[in-house]
Amino acid sequence: MISGVDAEDCLGWAASDTSGFLSPYRFGRRAVGSVDVSVKITHCGVCYADVVWTRNKLGDSKYPVVPGHEIAGIVTEVGSDVHGFKVGDEVGVGTHVNSCRDCEYCDIDLDVYCSKGSVRTFNSVDVDGTITKGGYSTYIVVHQRYCFRIPNGYPLASAAPLLCAGITVYSPMIRHKMNQPGKSLGVIGLGGLGHLAVKFGKAFGLNVTVFSTSLTKKDEALDMLKADRFVVSSDEQQMTALASSLDFIIDTASGDHPFDPYMSMLKTGGTLVLVGVPSEVKLSPGSLLFGMKSISGSATGGTRERQEMLDFCAAHKIYPEIEMIPIQYINEALERVIKRDVRYRFVIDIENSLQ
Repeated sequence: MISGVDAEDCLGWAASDTSGFLSPYRFGRRAVGSVDVSVKITHCGVCYADVVWTRNKLGDSKYPVVPGHEIAGIVTEVGSDVHGFKVGDEVGVGTHVNSCRDCEYCDIDLDVYCSKGSVRTFNSVDVDGTITKGGYSTYIVVHQRYCFRIPNGYPLASAAPLLCAGITVYSPMIRHKMNQPGKSLGVIGLGGLGHLAVKFGKAFGLNVTVFSTSLTKKDEALDMLKADRFVVSSDEQQMTALASSLDFIIDTASGDHPFDPYMSMLKTGGTLVLVGVPSEVKLSPGSLLFGMKSISGSATGGTRERQEMLDFCAAHKIYPEIEMIPIQYINEALERVIKRDVRYRFVIDIENSLQ
C-alpha cells in the first residue's frame, strides 16, 4: 500500500499512450479525509475532453489517463467534518475537484477560475501531488465542496451530462441574463452543449433559433427540442434575413466558422458568448463597434451555479438526450464523439458494466 493511498481497489478504464485506446486498469484512491466524500459511481457522461486528454492533444497528458468528469453516483462514506451529505445520498461530481478555496474567485464560488489554479477531475495534479483520475471508474473521493446534491427523483443517468455540458451553457446564460422571458436567443451548434442550451432557453421563456451546418437535425430541433426556428448556417439568404433580430447568441461550435455573420444578427447591445473551442476567433472590429455589441467566453461554471442548475433542471423537468452505453463500448463511443455521431450525449452505465 502506498502511503496516503488506499489499496488498488478502484477499477477503471485508462489510456496508456497517445493512441487514446482505453482498457481496464486498477488503481488506488486516497483515503477519505475529514472533509471528503466517497462516491460509488453509477454513471459517467462522455465529453470531448475525454478525447483531448486520452490522446494528448494539448501535450500535457499524464498517463495512465482515466477520463470522465460528468459523474453521478451514491455516497458510500463521509468524513467526520462533512456537513450536508450522508451515506445513501445521490450526488454529482463535475469538471473540478479542488482549488485553493480562499482566493477572490473561490470566495465567490467561481473555483473553476481559481487564481492559484483549479484541480481538474482527471489528468491534473492534486494538492497531495497525485494525479487525479476521473469517472470511468467504480468510485471517487472528493472534497465535499465539489460534490453536488442530485434532487430526489432526478435520474442519475440524466444528471451526469449536466455536470459539464449542462453547466457550460447554463453558467454564461445566467451571467449574461439570457433568462429574460420574451427575449431572443440564437444557439450555434446542436450537439451535447447546444441541445441543452436550447432546453434551457425554452425553460427561460426565450424565442430560440438554432443554427446548424446539418439539415438532418432540423426535425429534432423543432419537434423534440421545441426550438422556434432552425437555420442552416450555410444558407446565406436565411442568415441575412435574421439581421439585428437576436438579443443573445450562445456559440457551442468547436469547428472553425466565421463570426461576423452571427454578430450582424445581434441587436444593439447584444452579446455572443463563446463556449466552443474553434482554432481562432476572427471578426471585424465593426462587428463590435457599430451596435455596441460584445463577445465573451466562458469555461464551465462555479460551485453555487452547479447546484442551482441541478435544482432548476429537476424543477423544470429538463433532461439531456442521452445514449446509454456499457464501458466496454467506450472506444467505439469516443470515435463516434470525434465524428459527432451522437444524439446528444453518451452516458456510461458504470454500475452495471464496470465490475
